[in-house]
Amino acid sequence: MSNTPNEREETTVSFEENYVDENILADKSSKTKEFIKKFMKRKTAVVAFFIMVFLLIIAIIGPYITPYDPNFFDYDNILSPPSAEHWFGTDHFGYDIFSRILAGAPLTLGVALSSVIVGAALGTVLGLLAGYYGGWIEMLVMRGADVLFSFPDILLAIAIVAILGPGIFNVFIAVAVFTVPSFARMMRSATLAVKNSLYVEVARSLGCKDGRILFLHIFPGTIQSLIVNFTMRIGSAIMAGSGLSFLGFGANVTDPEWGAMLSQSRTYLGTAPHMVYFPALVIFITVLAFNLFGDGLRDTLDPKLK
Repeated sequence: MSNTPNEREETTVSFEENYVDENILADKSSKTKEFIKKFMKRKTAVVAFFIMVFLLIIAIIGPYITPYDPNFFDYDNILSPPSAEHWFGTDHFGYDIFSRILAGAPLTLGVALSSVIVGAALGTVLGLLAGYYGGWIEMLVMRGADVLFSFPDILLAIAIVAILGPGIFNVFIAVAVFTVPSFARMMRSATLAVKNSLYVEVARSLGCKDGRILFLHIFPGTIQSLIVNFTMRIGSAIMAGSGLSFLGFGANVTDPEWGAMLSQSRTYLGTAPHMVYFPALVIFITVLAFNLFGDGLRDTLDPKLK
């Protein structure tokens, strides 16, 4: 029994849709495999990735796996050096340093990650608007970014916290503010490179609204740059947050925040150097892991590098 013309047309359309969908899925799968293959060639970045994942897991489960209560005063073990009982030793209150580092991971990494997320969101929107519309919007956003860029990150953060007052939430605000201009400038450049692409012109000619063009057509073309910059900025945020707590602007001295732990231990550098070495080493490894992972990600996504 022969099919009617309408049935044949529907069958053809259905076949073409399935064929296109399968091709798109195959193309995405191929690009993902190629990305993983290229990334795995960068051994340093792979090691940094696993360290970073491990640290993020510690940030989630750290407070639940501490061998000792991080706020327990053990006066019998004040300033004890590293041992089998206390892996990283104890501080001047008898606190177990290893337990406090585990308990402080959510605080240190949480402030850094949340501030970069907020700063990236604001900077992305501002950069998209500046690159797409140009004119006075671009001038306002870019001049504002230039003003913020004229201050070193940590100095700008100190100024903001000095105005708002000390506290971990104000540290979050300060780090988010100095993160915004980096993303705004990067997203503006990426938007300028993408907005005149053929598919954007087609969407514009079909009458798509600016919001749809910005977030459904231009924004996906800038995600690679966004991800790389996001990863790189986390290290800076950790340094800034820990630095502010070290200076007394951030977490309370009783909180197991890594920068605050360093601040408390600096007077014991000569008598109990382990109080300084272990928190400093954890901060160093964490920042280094995020930076090396960001470098590897940037090199992997760069089409000029093989």
